[in-house]
Amino acid sequence: MRLEHIELPVNNKLLADYWSGSEKLRSFFEYEYNDEAFKTRFNYLKSKHYYNNELSSIIRQFMEPFGISEMVEENLNALEGGAVAVVGGQQAGILTGPLYSVHKAISVILLAKEQTLKLGEKIVPIFWIAGEDHDLDEINHTYTVVNGTIKKRVYNNRSKLKTMASTTTIQKEELERLISAIFKEYGETEYTQALYKNCLSQLEQSTTFTDFFARLMNELFKTQGLLMVDAAYTPFRKHEADFFVKIIELNEQISQAVVAKEQALDSAGYGTPILAKADNANLFYVQEGERFLLERTGQNYQDSTGFITLTREQLLEVAKNSPEKLSNNVVTRPLMQEMTIPVLAFVGGPGELAYWATLKDAFNALDLQMPILAPRMNITLVERKIDQLLSTYDLSIIDIIEGKAKSMKEQYIASVQDEGAKQQLETLNELVKEQYKKLEDHLKSQKLDMEAVVEKNIKYHEMQFDYLAKKIEQQVLTRHDKTIRQFDVMQLEIYPDDSLQERVYNPYQYMNHYGPTLIQDLCALPLEIANKHYVIQL
Repeated sequence: MRLEHIELPVNNKLLADYWSGSEKLRSFFEYEYNDEAFKTRFNYLKSKHYYNNELSSIIRQFMEPFGISEMVEENLNALEGGAVAVVGGQQAGILTGPLYSVHKAISVILLAKEQTLKLGEKIVPIFWIAGEDHDLDEINHTYTVVNGTIKKRVYNNRSKLKTMASTTTIQKEELERLISAIFKEYGETEYTQALYKNCLSQLEQSTTFTDFFARLMNELFKTQGLLMVDAAYTPFRKHEADFFVKIIELNEQISQAVVAKEQALDSAGYGTPILAKADNANLFYVQEGERFLLERTGQNYQDSTGFITLTREQLLEVAKNSPEKLSNNVVTRPLMQEMTIPVLAFVGGPGELAYWATLKDAFNALDLQMPILAPRMNITLVERKIDQLLSTYDLSIIDIIEGKAKSMKEQYIASVQDEGAKQQLETLNELVKEQYKKLEDHLKSQKLDMEAVVEKNIKYHEMQFDYLAKKIEQQVLTRHDKTIRQFDVMQLEIYPDDSLQERVYNPYQYMNHYGPTLIQDLCALPLEIANKHYVIQL
């Protein structure tokens, strides 16, 4: 592997200002991102009480079906003994979902290792699986490249209800067919069969989206000791009972704090990432696996249709006795993390950074501090064949992102056109038009009303000339197809559909060519969370 870093054009103002330490953002975050902040935050956590024994036991119970590796065991013991954590999370996507899910886990692991060295205390990495999310359309697909085109491959079986990923039973036969199709489109390499069989083995042992995701993630990261917990895991929910009570008791203060902070964020020029309202309860009620978003209406809590209606007392009773019937949203999930886990730092993407910027006063309303925010690492993987093409055409990753490969392709296509054939076709077309003009004049002199018929014939000949021109162009382009495809391949691999690679493809596409040790090898590189975009030549 070869590692370098580049600076991409800034397209996220809040993230850019966060890295620059802009004064405009000071009031939206508890800490800046620096070594002194980590020391201060660590000492703050050590002054607080967390139920580390229970937390470690819950994570162990969740992970045992997937297999507890030696490194996971070490981190579970450290957590039980009072260690603090670096936390990040993501939804449960097909084949782990987009690469940024894996990049986020790598960021969590490497930041935990870095701070273990700097603070002289064991810091453990925890991955929070957002299994409570119910928007399955966000997680039921992945992308491949087929004949120079990006293809969306979708698991089509779906529930009509808004069931959570952790309660949605997967149809194994259909998902197996999807995985088989995906691997065929990756192409056969020396690693394909082993990877494919391992995926099917993990699928066979899975029941839900979350099961399958957690098994694959554990397989990829077990040597790194990544701890995982599902937000919707029933023992974890029961552990959260008292914290749900606290959120309900201070519900109005929390929502008002978020609304006011979001307005301030908007005034500072960063927009409204949450679109918070004062009557938001920021909690879901779960019934038969389906989530219903609650709002406050007077002293009651109900969903938008009125299907679920609970008094404040009833909701508190649910929190105390049946907390598995409650679920957090974008506001209360960070608050719940802070109450259940000693979070040294939270690793998030640009979108998460934006909505966390609205939450500082909500943390304070619960007598909590917002943890350090660590923007996840951004990585572009470059396979050998792509690296060779970039070198051949003297292009960089930034050139591809800025569209230079597209313009070079257009220039190349223009340069190989058969101008002689085009000129002859144009001459021939003009000659035909001249002859038709003479015919038209003759018919008029003979008092024959044939103008419409002649016009129709002219259009027919023009269509035939266009058809012939396109066929000639097609033949020319076919002759130069290899070069044209090379420009397409660079674009599709590096910046597919004008998006960063990490937002489109999943890691198995790259393990299929590089090998199953890809994740371990990435974790061994000297990567750090910083205002950089890493380019890694495989």
